[in-house]
Amino acid sequence: MGTSTAFKGQGGGTPLVPSWLDDEGAPPAATDGAAPSDGSTPANPADGTLPPAGSPVPPTRPPMPALADPMRFSAARNNFSRFASSGGDDRRALGRAVSNYVGSSSGGARTAAARMGSARGAGSRLVGFLSDATSRGATEALRALNLGALAGRPIEEIFLGLTDYVCPDGGTIDEGIAREAFIETITDLAGAGITDLDGLTHDQMQTIFELFAANAIEARLCNDIGTKTVTLPSDSRQAARVQAQLHDFIRRAVADALTTARAAMTALTPDRALAFVGRIYEQAFGILQIMGDTEAEGA
Repeated sequence: MGTSTAFKGQGGGTPLVPSWLDDEGAPPAATDGAAPSDGSTPANPADGTLPPAGSPVPPTRPPMPALADPMRFSAARNNFSRFASSGGDDRRALGRAVSNYVGSSSGGARTAAARMGSARGAGSRLVGFLSDATSRGATEALRALNLGALAGRPIEEIFLGLTDYVCPDGGTIDEGIAREAFIETITDLAGAGITDLDGLTHDQMQTIFELFAANAIEARLCNDIGTKTVTLPSDSRQAARVQAQLHDFIRRAVADALTTARAAMTALTPDRALAFVGRIYEQAFGILQIMGDTEAEGA
């Protein structure tokens, strides 16, 4: 919802975490059968012996991941449909949808966080830039990225210029989720009262990342359950209410996760940013499941 990358939903045979989904969310480079860079001859995989000289070297293939339950998104999708058809009134259905998504569909908070893929890499680059901007100033942070010409420009223009650095567009759905989440974050800046990158405070830095992470999780959830299979209310105000409630629900979880990591975020180094972002996603998904269970019980 609110993301142009939405599609009809994950296929049943799609693994929970694809084998190529690493910390940057990008598939590995294809192998071409070349010999190892150290000049050694690869061993015969069948018996461990060396192949005859001049023999073609078969490419190394990663093991195929186990297929997940083909119906794993059904409960989350059905409950979200009930919530949407109620115009946002059935909060218990929203709670069940979110809890089912994290616990059953995604296999728990850790696996859900691992599936964020490109959004983790993008989040770490965004946090790294913001940390540099708060410590050295926006001008120096932009110069470090060869974007010095953007210094002094309106903040929306600066962030648009950062798009290819924060979330390169590789064409996959996963990369599209990260990119769309960042674009939506840019549109959210004014509403959050963040209008000047010069003099950026640590509170504003946290707010920007909070916006991005919430947008990314929402886009991931909506793409997984398949928003095109969910019938939204025909009343535009009710449809907007459904989307706003889901977004606020997710953002509360991200905000709670960031509350406990506030001190760590203000002292991040580039080599620690990726691990930090991964922990925030995992904690946010864990909080989302707890919030969902509480909402489903009508508490």
